[in-house]
Amino acid sequence: MTWIILIIAGLLEVAWAVGLKYTHGFTKLMPTLWTLTAMLGSIGMLGLALRTLPLGTAYAIWTGIGTVGTVIYGIVALNEPASAMRLACIAMIVGGIIGLKLTTT
Repeated sequence: MTWIILIIAGLLEVAWAVGLKYTHGFTKLMPTLWTLTAMLGSIGMLGLALRTLPLGTAYAIWTGIGTVGTVIYGIVALNEPASAMRLACIAMIVGGIIGLKLTTT
């Protein structure tokens, strides 16, 4: 269950990172409220996961999910570049996330 909570926390990190783009500097009310809610949920769920997972592992996976998800959103929805080097770097992050998961009980 802890891993599911951590994955949801990471997905909420993607949501608030993407939401920041749509707040237009926190001048748009609804995107700002969504972004702040996602931030609180993400941090709260990370805190719950930290009850049982090591800090370094949980934080690295949380930020890794956020990074990979945000980059994928940028490529798919915002037409950001998807160069081979960029995708290779994302693949290394995914490899790190998997490695941390496999080495943590």
